[in-house]
Amino acid sequence: MRYLFTLLILFFLIVCGKPSEPKNEIPSQTNDLNQTKRIVYFGDSLTAGYGLANYEDAWPHILTNKINSEGYSYQMTNAGVSGDTTSGGLGRLEWVLAEKPTVFLLELGANDMLRGISPSVTKENLRTMIRQIKSQYPNTKILLVGMVATPNMGKKYANAFNSIYPELAKEEAVPLVPFILEKVASIRKLNQKDGIHPTEEGHKLVADTVYPYLKPLLEK
Repeated sequence: MRYLFTLLILFFLIVCGKPSEPKNEIPSQTNDLNQTKRIVYFGDSLTAGYGLANYEDAWPHILTNKINSEGYSYQMTNAGVSGDTTSGGLGRLEWVLAEKPTVFLLELGANDMLRGISPSVTKENLRTMIRQIKSQYPNTKILLVGMVATPNMGKKYANAFNSIYPELAKEEAVPLVPFILEKVASIRKLNQKDGIHPTEEGHKLVADTVYPYLKPLLEK
């Protein structure tokens, strides 16, 4: 049941939602913007907060507020676009990098899988993005956010897809969140009426999932 529900979630990442413009949030406690560091959240509808009444209820905003409440000082850019693929992300990366990120969270690949795109293509697109970030901003910390394949793709495809994220994290020496939906997949009360996108409460748990992987990358 868990995998079937995860399949529904990932399917709707493609077909639901309108593209979202990246949104910025400036912490109120910051007086000198030139000294404020920036986190860029780069992903699909999960990052964009599809279906929420307020985009500030999406996990990137919850997470940024949480870390700033702990004494950090970060601005943020929510660069989530519903339905985005790794190819789409690669095409818009240069524009987003104009934000000069201190930390960059990369959450893409689920829509590639649902479209049957070769895992090797997905992996190389992600690798290219990681290397472009490193080349342009060598001091930027990168956090790769992983997904898992649905069982209907077949064992061979699933094995190839599921190996993308841990292999890439090791090869490119970047930390990895193994599965962003770990705490919300298949739990109906944590998803919206469509049964597939996290509720406000669900987004809080997604933020909790990412938090322990993001915190070591932060600087005060």
